[in-house]
Amino acid sequence: MPDDPDSRSLSEGSPAAPLWLSLDILHEAGDWSRIGDRDRLIAAAGRALASYPLFADEPKAEACVALSDDATVRDLNARFRGKDKPTNVLSFPALKGPQEESAPQLGDIILAQETIEREAAEQGVTPAHHLQHLVVHGLLHLLGFDHETEEEAREMEGIEIEVLAELGIANPYAGDEVTPATHDQ
Repeated sequence: MPDDPDSRSLSEGSPAAPLWLSLDILHEAGDWSRIGDRDRLIAAAGRALASYPLFADEPKAEACVALSDDATVRDLNARFRGKDKPTNVLSFPALKGPQEESAPQLGDIILAQETIEREAAEQGVTPAHHLQHLVVHGLLHLLGFDHETEEEAREMEGIEIEVLAELGIANPYAGDEVTPATHDQ
């Protein structure tokens, strides 16, 4: 959608490019104006994850980050997960099959503006930091990570903590016990 003013690609050719990972950002719904410079924040989160040592040998790939609202996310959550409520982030991995050789699709991440702002206030963090955390969290899901078991949660949260530290963001799990499936509820 290059002609769409509400769609922006942060590809390898731009100065904000996140290494092997190209992020397309779609401004779909919601009033995201209260989180200044969203595209830069998302690109920085993608770069931080892409530069994490575990992913050093990843092939070029693309993902879409859709900035949306609670109503849209609630509908998607009900249709695809059987949970009739909004959530902060949904991740939809790309279906396996023939991929473009230049940059295979990892999938899509959809973020709910009202939930992100509400959770940030409840947690005493800035909406910008919570947004970056959820972008990292969603990308990890697209890369095959999950938090259904305590062991999976510990591994995924450990990566999140280290990546967020690179962005100057405090450990979002400090003081929390690792509990499976506490996100994407």
